[in-house]
Amino acid sequence: MQHRPTASRVPDPGIRELFTREARWQSWLDVEAALARAEAELDMIPADAAVQIAEHCRLELLDMAQIEATLAVTAHPLVPLIWELDRILGDEIGGYVHWGATTQNITQTGDILQLRKAHEIILGQIGQILSLLAPLAERHADDPCAGRTHGQHAVPATFGYKVGAWIDELCRHVERLRDAEPRVFVAMLGGAAGTLASFGAPGLAVQEGMARHLDLLPMPVPGRTSHDHHAEYAAILAMLAATCRKIADETYTLMKPEFGEIEEPVPPGTVGSSTMPQKRNPKLSQDIRAACAQVTTLFPLALDAMRTEHEADGSTSVMIERVVHGSIELIGDILSRMAVLFEGIEVKPERMRQNLDLSGGLIMSERIMLALGERVGRQRAHDIVYEHAQDAAVQQVSFRDLLVADEEVRRHLSEAELDHLLDPASYTGACGDIARAQAQRARELVEGLDSAQS
Repeated sequence: MQHRPTASRVPDPGIRELFTREARWQSWLDVEAALARAEAELDMIPADAAVQIAEHCRLELLDMAQIEATLAVTAHPLVPLIWELDRILGDEIGGYVHWGATTQNITQTGDILQLRKAHEIILGQIGQILSLLAPLAERHADDPCAGRTHGQHAVPATFGYKVGAWIDELCRHVERLRDAEPRVFVAMLGGAAGTLASFGAPGLAVQEGMARHLDLLPMPVPGRTSHDHHAEYAAILAMLAATCRKIADETYTLMKPEFGEIEEPVPPGTVGSSTMPQKRNPKLSQDIRAACAQVTTLFPLALDAMRTEHEADGSTSVMIERVVHGSIELIGDILSRMAVLFEGIEVKPERMRQNLDLSGGLIMSERIMLALGERVGRQRAHDIVYEHAQDAAVQQVSFRDLLVADEEVRRHLSEAELDHLLDPASYTGACGDIARAQAQRARELVEGLDSAQS
């Protein structure tokens, strides 16, 4: 039996560690260093002061016990870092630390640096998933399965087509994430109320210089009330979660014994129940669904956080931080599980074919109607096929036999023609072509991601 990854072996993508207290503190120090460099370039502070500040903006050089003690007294997120940096630099140099800035300038910009790192991880994870979905779509491009609408058999499709739809949606999310980059990854330096008054005439130039040193873009209006860029990113994450939820819902459903068309990785030794030894539970799908629900329910809070009062409101900063950090951590978990799911998914074409035949040919009613409609007109054909289809469903008799017994049908369609028309494998339309095209699209997008990240 093939050994497949299990949910307990889902890899940690490394996003949570970006938002630990220490990691965020270091990102804030990075912003302080960039600020000092930008100000020195504009002769706002001495050049040697900027060099010293930048060299000492390393968390390992600071006294963590002192920072924590100050934090306990001040209850301020940034002041303990500034005071400790000032202390180790000495009065002459330390006085230039944090020149003209306000706390949110530093913390928000630093968190954006961490978000950008997480963003690259997310893009890599989606690329990994697409690289798994591409061969899956190709392998099953022509394997027929029941297309279902409103929970009922509709017309035949192929499993590769279903995967192609997943690829298409995931690719659009990559496009959205890329398109949002210049709006999301911005440095904000406006001082107390976003006016830049504390920096004097070169204020906008200081922000531009700080952004350049951080490889970010400057905010056109560095207002502390603007959270729409955060909300946009949260919206994309929520949409990505909704897509992952849809895929997980489908795998969860198709794994039910009544369907039995696919099975997520269930390695030997996996225990599904303490009392029911037979259980092969869809653990990955369940975990994905649960995490996706949390992401989508976080997003409305981002819209609330956009309603900031006057020129600053600390409550909305807390709200948006909760949304963005929480959402991207969950997305990392979701995508890790998606990758494990598609590394070991088992597709069962034989069971799909069996399920196609469950209705005794009723899934081919559209095709029969269209073929008959070429001879008697579409509406007359619909009436004939509708009557026999409903009788077959209600009376549980053979749809084929009812068609063959109908003199009008037999006058226009031979039994051999009917048998061909009732074959679901020959009525999958463009499914195969779509699946193969989406597989190629996935590969091209992954190549583009790899090139951008290398």
